[in-house]
Amino acid sequence: MLHRHVRATCAAFVAVGALVLAGFPGSAAAESAAPAVPSAAETQAVDNASPELLRAMQRDFGVTRGQALARLSNEAKAGAVAGALRNALGKDFAGAWVHGKDSAALSVATVDAADVAAIERKGARAVVVQHTLQQLDSALAKLDRAAAGATGAAVPVRYVDVRTNAVTLEAAGTDAADKLVSAAGVDSALVRTVSSAEQPRPLYDIRGGDAYYMNNSGRCSVGFAITKGTQQGFATAGHCGRPGTTTTGYNRVAQGSFQASTFPGRDMAWVATNSNWTATPYVKSGSGNVQVAGSTQAAVGASVCRSGSTTGWHCGTIQQHNTSVTYPEGTISGVTRTTVCAEPGDSGGSYISGSQAQGVTSGGSGNCRTGGTTYYQPINPLLQSYGLTLKTTSGDPGPGPGEPGGTWSAGTVYAAGAQVTYGGATYRCLQGHQAQPGWEPSNAPALWQRV
Repeated sequence: MLHRHVRATCAAFVAVGALVLAGFPGSAAAESAAPAVPSAAETQAVDNASPELLRAMQRDFGVTRGQALARLSNEAKAGAVAGALRNALGKDFAGAWVHGKDSAALSVATVDAADVAAIERKGARAVVVQHTLQQLDSALAKLDRAAAGATGAAVPVRYVDVRTNAVTLEAAGTDAADKLVSAAGVDSALVRTVSSAEQPRPLYDIRGGDAYYMNNSGRCSVGFAITKGTQQGFATAGHCGRPGTTTTGYNRVAQGSFQASTFPGRDMAWVATNSNWTATPYVKSGSGNVQVAGSTQAAVGASVCRSGSTTGWHCGTIQQHNTSVTYPEGTISGVTRTTVCAEPGDSGGSYISGSQAQGVTSGGSGNCRTGGTTYYQPINPLLQSYGLTLKTTSGDPGPGPGEPGGTWSAGTVYAAGAQVTYGGATYRCLQGHQAQPGWEPSNAPALWQRV
């Protein structure tokens, strides 16, 4: 009866159940049966969240310290459950997001009403929609190709919004959006247009969050400390410099030079530093440091905080992954859209959720007095593209296969859905991350599902 009713209303969202993530059935039982296996919150070191980050969350979200910790813990659980459901639903999967001030309730969308029961059994809210995530991603890719011309500037922001099950175009008027949809040959049923005067631009004026200077002129912010073999350095935004651009640190002391940079297309780069600079697993927060424990990607709706050399610490939520933005210099794709404010000079700075690195600041609109929208280049694709290793509190994972044998390897960046072998078993990745010791598939059920 339920399935017949849901199928009859498939054109609209159908929400069934509304369980808070802290009460996921099955998760507590699994933990009690195998207490030695770390929970999602333990894997992501939620209890080690820095006081500075928690204070920033309290300020920007209007929550208590306990609520901030509860939110981080619930968001960690949500990511693991969402990853498991994505694998289970396969092509039916249409996205997942969290919501709530501190409860981080999870919603999972599917195109097949027959999946509702499976979603509910995981304690999530089921939403039946018309379009798969794969369809929406494909439509966005077509729109991006069509936007390579002048039309892109008239529709500067484009993203897959899993909460509305559509590719959203932000434009000053509908005519430009309609022209782009027509030029791309995309079914208009997949698209919604939102009126917006936003004109994103790279935040050029120019430890994570520290200032650095390019060719002794412009200023940007350090994203995250990295290593490449024995070479130390940091990840930052591509628009801050080109290969060969020299840098000086926050103290104006010679620092290093850009080794690789991509902009537009993506907005990512890395700087190799000289022997006077040492990579540390921290992001600057006021007068203190926030520890970086890994790079597990947070879900849509999750809390995220940013550190930059102009405006310091600010927090907000993740609005959409896989966003495309057309700046005056060209289009960048695959960035994440957030409600965190930023200003010129914050470019390249760190985005972090709890203790998990998320990305480097790209650009945006507005400011930290009146509010705004900011985009970040996700860190995992950056690490993978340049063969970098994120500096974390667990130390350098080093290359090579995992023990006791298999294809899993510390230091490798794994995307959601990737499959590996470890200890004679096969596992599928639940959440994108860079592997490190302690996160072996058999020891990290928040990141890996045995198949």
